[in-house]
Amino acid sequence: MAVSISPLDNRYAKKVEHFANIFNESNLNKTRTLVEIEWLIYLCSRLTPTFPKISQSSIKKLRNIYENFSISDAKQIKQIEKTTNHDVKAIEYFVRNKIKSDKTLMMYENYIHFGLTSEDINSTSYALMINNALKIIHKEYTDSLKLIKNLSLKGKNIPLLARTHGQPASPSTFGKEFKVFESRLHSQLKDLPSKKVLGKWGGASGNFHTFVITNSKINWIRESKNFFQLLSLPLNEITTQIEPHDCIADLSHQMIRCNNILLDLVKDIWLYIANDLFILKKKDKEVGSSTMPHKVNPIDFENAEGNLGLANSLLDFFANKLTQSRLQRDLSDSTVLRNFGMAFGYISLALTSINNGLHKLQINRIASQEELDQNWQILAEPLQIILKLEGYTDPYNMVKKYTRGAKMDKQDYLDFVNNLAISNKSKELLLSLTPSNYIGLAETISSLKL
Repeated sequence: MAVSISPLDNRYAKKVEHFANIFNESNLNKTRTLVEIEWLIYLCSRLTPTFPKISQSSIKKLRNIYENFSISDAKQIKQIEKTTNHDVKAIEYFVRNKIKSDKTLMMYENYIHFGLTSEDINSTSYALMINNALKIIHKEYTDSLKLIKNLSLKGKNIPLLARTHGQPASPSTFGKEFKVFESRLHSQLKDLPSKKVLGKWGGASGNFHTFVITNSKINWIRESKNFFQLLSLPLNEITTQIEPHDCIADLSHQMIRCNNILLDLVKDIWLYIANDLFILKKKDKEVGSSTMPHKVNPIDFENAEGNLGLANSLLDFFANKLTQSRLQRDLSDSTVLRNFGMAFGYISLALTSINNGLHKLQINRIASQEELDQNWQILAEPLQIILKLEGYTDPYNMVKKYTRGAKMDKQDYLDFVNNLAISNKSKELLLSLTPSNYIGLAETISSLKL
């Protein structure tokens, strides 16, 4: 039985398998192998006669090495690394061993890892993996966004007592409050796909030394950019030995903002559930407590809160740590980058929980209406506005005297309005108001297109 320390590797393994397939050690080595081989192919197909010309059949053989990358290959690389104590050098030796048995390919052996430092391979490989993962997590965020949008439309005309500072405030609708989260998340997700992680290709200290010494007439920066275009990857041309990871910090902060919006959402939903404004659909065989059979707990939203918090902690650390490196480089970024996939895993878990929870939500119209009916004092706002229009000099304090910290029921409100010395038109308007219909443009806002 394999021993694992993280719940991502055991309890939640099936749920995050798609990210495990990207960020596992075997796929990292497969991606490194791809980059090594594609660079060899580029040199020998694009930069002849400096490098020996390569045939299509040889190219096909080389690409078969990473296209058919196996568990056995992954084990071979780890075995080599035991001797080299260097992960990327182990990739180079692995590729060398693969081509030594082919007389045609043997002539290209000296051009494996040509002119490169290990960070050229590493940064490029991580960039490829992270950018692939970004496409997946963007879709998962978008799936949650769609559910939020549906709830916004579904509840657009269902009134809700708003609360500011936890106190009863001017009413809204369920739909409009979900629309706020839809709008915020939509805004962040619109920019997320543009947060591409960059690779680097400048050698030991970022100055393309080895390439220039090979052939100073070649525009190596341009050729490197052309190579990266083939990988569908942006190139950072100005680096030290490592890509400085500002792009990873940018991506991390963008995902933190997405997660914070969702954290805000799940905490609000938790409070709505606690106040009986939402009912959770029950599953017959589920239990909410080991000892209290009546309970239907909001566990999906609680799990989401925990996992989003874990993701944000990791992302914040990545953004702060990876952008700092001593002089032209130290190795501290290496062990940190190996954990980057965990953030995607925790976000994915959270999004799954959020989606499950949103599917269970039912608006409790009865409880919402009862709460509104118990708080007629919230109409103090339109009262003082109408009194201003009627020419009263200090309507705020006049209304405050009767309403601040007090509860008003319907009769209290009607008595107050009927005793006002105002025009019949204004009085009719105020008498037509209720906590349920004083919602302003909430319904309209819920239907706005983003």
